[in-house]
Formats: sequence, C-alpha cells, structure tokens
Amino acid sequence: MKNFRSDFLWGGATAANQVEGAYLEDGKGLSVADIVTVGSHTAPRRISLEMKEEYTYPSHTAVDFYHHYKEDIALFAEMGFKAYRMSISWARIFPHGDDAMPNPKGIQFYHDVFAELKKYAIEPIVTISHSDIPLAVGTRYHGWVNKQVIDLYVRYAVTLFEHYKEEVRYWIPFNEINDMFLPMSALGQGALIDPEAQFFTQQKDDPNERFNALNNMMIASAKAVIRGRQINSNFHFGTMICHITRYPRTCHPDDVLLVLKNDLFYNNTCADVMLKGEYPFYALNELEKRGVALQLNDTEKALLKEGVCDYYTFSYYQSISESTQPFSEETSGNIMGGIKNPYLTETEWNWPIDPVGLRTTLLKVYDRYRVPIMITENGIGCVDQLEADGTVHDDYRIAYLRDHLNEMRKAVEDGVDLIGYMAWGCLDLISVSTGEMKKRYGFIYVDRDDEGNGSYRRIKKDSFAWYRKVIASNGTDLT
Repeated sequence: MKNFRSDFLWGGATAANQVEGAYLEDGKGLSVADIVTVGSHTAPRRISLEMKEEYTYPSHTAVDFYHHYKEDIALFAEMGFKAYRMSISWARIFPHGDDAMPNPKGIQFYHDVFAELKKYAIEPIVTISHSDIPLAVGTRYHGWVNKQVIDLYVRYAVTLFEHYKEEVRYWIPFNEINDMFLPMSALGQGALIDPEAQFFTQQKDDPNERFNALNNMMIASAKAVIRGRQINSNFHFGTMICHITRYPRTCHPDDVLLVLKNDLFYNNTCADVMLKGEYPFYALNELEKRGVALQLNDTEKALLKEGVCDYYTFSYYQSISESTQPFSEETSGNIMGGIKNPYLTETEWNWPIDPVGLRTTLLKVYDRYRVPIMITENGIGCVDQLEADGTVHDDYRIAYLRDHLNEMRKAVEDGVDLIGYMAWGCLDLISVSTGEMKKRYGFIYVDRDDEGNGSYRRIKKDSFAWYRKVIASNGTDLT
C-alpha cells in the first residue's frame, strides 16, 4: 500500500485579514476587508466605506494573531506541523498600495513570524494576495480593473521576494483566483468597489470589467513568477484554485454536458493559464459569447507563457450538483451552491460533505496537469461548544477530516503526486463569507464572538490531539 511521501507537508492554513487584527497598528493601511461588516448565513455582510460605531468590522481585531503569533505557532508546532500556509497583508507592507517605500514595521512583523516558524522547523507557504487589497488601490485605481495595478502588485511581490528570499520557498500569487468568475467575489479580490452597493452580495456587475480584472491578475501573477525566479531560483510557485467539483443531477445527456462545460470554464480556465501559459479554447469562446473583449496583447501573452507556476494548489470543501431541469432543494457552498445531492449529508451552513469528491478532484487535476499537488484549504465550519470544564468536543470535525484524508490516501495509491495538506483555519478565524466567528474551523478554539468580544484565549479542541497523532504517523493512523 502506498502511503504519503516521507517529506509530506502536513499543516494548516489561514489568511491575514481573517486572523491578524491590528488593522491600523504599526503603520498598516486600510484594506478592503476592513470596510466589510459582520453578517450571517441569512444576512449579507454590509459594505461601509465610512466607519460607523453601530457596525462590527471583524477584520479590525480578527483573532489577534498579530499579538499572539508566538503562542499560535507554538501550538502549531505542538501538533507537529511541517508547514503553515499564511498570507501577507499588502496594506501592512504598502499601506496605500502605491507608497514610495514599504512600511518597515510591516516588513519586520513578517520577519518575526518567519523566525518563529523556523524555530520549530515549520515551512512557510505564503500567499501574496489572499482575497484582499489596500482600500486605496480599490478607490483610487478601481482595483484590478486598472492595468496600473499590475505593476503595483509586482512591486509589492518583488519587495516580499527580496526581503524574505532566505525565509520562504513556497509562494502562491493569489488565493482562489477563479473566485473572480462570480460577481459577489469580485469585491473580496479587490477587483472593483461599487460605492453605491450596500451589501457584499449586491455589487453591480460588469462582466467585461470583471473578466479583464481577472486577466490583469493572471498577468500580474506571471510577471511576479518571472521576477521571483530571477531573485531566487529555488522559489516554488503554485496556483490556488477554488475547485468546486460538479456532478450532473441526472444522467440526462444535457446535464452531463452542462457539468462538463461548467467544469472546464469555472475550475480549469485559470489553472490552464497559470500552468499551461495560455487561455484554453473553451474559455476564449465562452468569454466571446458573454461579450467580453479581453485586453491581452502579444507581449502579455508571452508573459503568461513564461511565468507559469510549477505546482497546483487548490481548496476543496464540497461538491455541487447541477441540472438543466428545475429542482426545488438547493445547497450552499464555498462561493457557490447547487442542487441538493440526495446521496450526501450537509454541514450546519448547508455545504455538502463529499470526501470521495476530493479523490475525484485529485485524480482529475493530476491527470490534466502532471505537476505536484498541494491541498491548501480543506475543513468544516461548525458551531463549537466550549464546555464548562474548558474543553471542546468536536468529533464531527474529526470525522469530516478523517474521511477526506482517507480519500487522499486512496488518491496517492492511485498514483497522484500529492505533496501537502493544509487544513483550513488551523485556529478559529473569522469567516470570509459571513464575517462570523461562530462558524469555526480550527483545531484551536479562540474565545471571541461575532461582535469581537472575548478574552482571545486559545483552547485546544479534541481535534488538536487527533491531528497531532495523524501527523506523527504520517497519515497512517486516522483513528
């Protein structure tokens, strides 16, 4: 039986805007995440360009990793982490995105974090832009719609490469870059800010602007990869795709065709550009049908071809079902939902639970790209109960992760070159979709509520000890 490779990177993942807090401390500027209020599963997050006392802005304090990073990294080390996927806040390095010089205290903070990780031999995997940009880039430049932002991003990325070239080997240019296929995700990626929109889910959408913003992001990624390899030839660059595995709800040929085309367009387009160096025929055809005039010249096409990534990373939370026929029961999910699948159970937030879908995805992705694969987000959001004796019993999380790791192991037996697994939210963090704290993902409970109240005390859940055992056995003991 094939097992996980001996140097398998076991770890966890977070994002700066969901854990750091200290939103204006030590010279950090406002980011887009800082103007979005708390919401819920039924109430959308509000966009508030002017800070108002009656609103709660979750990113302002988040779970205060900024002041607890030593404690948190020590807990990661206690679990046996081999790697930690984190992101850097662009607004902490360049407060307005276009500042003449980087913020020295921001630069130093991440030096300190990397030093702490090194102390425990934990490999940092760094996302350069994790669904957040400096607010000023959005308001002054109209975000990624403006080609000028390409060079602002590259300057930011090169600053990171030069400062951290001895501390970081693994880089991810953008988190879930294909989120840009959906209008409600454009704000999170910093594509554009609609000053008239009141809610996260009510952005005015211009598909031509949105897809050209995505195109600019992919050009920026390629340019950053090229510059990064010039600075350190040992750098590794990965995609980060939000992979929503899709099933036809029926075996009607029309449903099968629908799923095939949607899978190609939504799941494969960005990875094809970032790993093969060019837009696939199906994407160009679909964009033309949608009236999108892609602003891509021959020089930029050459950049895409040169600046390809060398490993594939993706998030996997659930699958969805689709049909050409109407079905009344629907599900939610990471950026999108679908039709209820009668063969699957769901989380409290109505996300389908589908471990076999992870194995399916791994086989498909490895067959298509034949590069090393890393799962950089996977986990389950639940309402965890802190007991009177200070314990958190989260058997449901252990069951979810155990089932997914079992399918990962089967994919390795199938021959997939899987190099790492990062559980999402290794400590509790604020949800990007709802801004809630009660939707918890971590192995570590953080005493904070949806309004930002709490001691911020860290408490080990039952899953903490379980994951420690998994890592110590290199994935052979999942009991």
